Amino acid sequence: MQFQDYYKILGVAATASDEEIKRAYRKLARKYHPDVSKEPDAEDRFKELSEAYEVLRNEEQRAAYDQLRSQGFRAGEEFRPPPDWQEQYAGPGHFTHHQFSSDDLAGFSDFFQSVFGDRFSTSQARYGQQYQRAYSAEDVHARIEISLEEAYSGGKKRLHYQQPTITTDGRTVTTTKTIDVNIPAGVAHGQHLRLKNLGAKLPRGEQGDLYIEVEIAPHSLFTLNGLDLGLTLPVTPWEAALGAKVTVPTPGGKVSLSIPAGSRQGKRLRLKGRGMPGSPAGDLTCTLQLCNPPELSKPCEDLYRQLAERCSFNPRKSLGGA
Repeated sequence: MQFQDYYKILGVAATASDEEIKRAYRKLARKYHPDVSKEPDAEDRFKELSEAYEVLRNEEQRAAYDQLRSQGFRAGEEFRPPPDWQEQYAGPGHFTHHQFSSDDLAGFSDFFQSVFGDRFSTSQARYGQQYQRAYSAEDVHARIEISLEEAYSGGKKRLHYQQPTITTDGRTVTTTKTIDVNIPAGVAHGQHLRLKNLGAKLPRGEQGDLYIEVEIAPHSLFTLNGLDLGLTLPVTPWEAALGAKVTVPTPGGKVSLSIPAGSRQGKRLRLKGRGMPGSPAGDLTCTLQLCNPPELSKPCEDLYRQLAERCSFNPRKSLGGA
């Protein structure tokens, strides 16, 4: 998903006062309201404005967003919430919803749902505090584990989850449901996928949504950091010393990598765009690991002895050793 800069959307500075934010929203909302605007993207723009204002108009919500924004995220960049960020920055709260309908909220971005969704009470947003929780549309949360290859290519993944049904007398009956989830290519670890109307069933006929948190399982070769990948690449001493072209695995297939002559242990070489797909795609960073042969044949041992006799290089010279 992409990071949303709510200040940029409303056209105000991050230091804007509450009144400035309100004025900016009202001016733009009048311009882009779908009932009156002739702009071709009016509906999408109005939802975008509504989402930004819903966050920035509330002191607690704005403070939590500012903490997140201060970490250097910028509009349009690939984003996933830092681990446990809500526990660190966002205190308990609920959605003080006044002017947006449930349809408006459903149109908010994946960024909003992922970052702020768990902090707000859907029941209060849709029906008001006078209704009991059992008679409010409830969302169901589940997790799905996929491989790095599945995250890279996308596809379908089967999920079993518990779907509650609330009866007219207030009882909850739970049923195990099985669905095939469409995994988008380039999905991030920790990203939430929203499936409408697959959550809890309510007596009034309404139904909540299903939110699926994606977990990418550890990989035997690659480490994952956002869209970037890391790989420990074994090379021989002579490949590092003389330079070489070696074959490197990537999620998208094998590629050729040039090892510069004179490379050292731990040198990092980047393959741009060979990480996870995205806009832009992530990179693959290869860290060189020098490996000696486990056993030396007599000819190889003789070559090493010749090298030791002819090469004057002393890596311990700075230590004062001979």
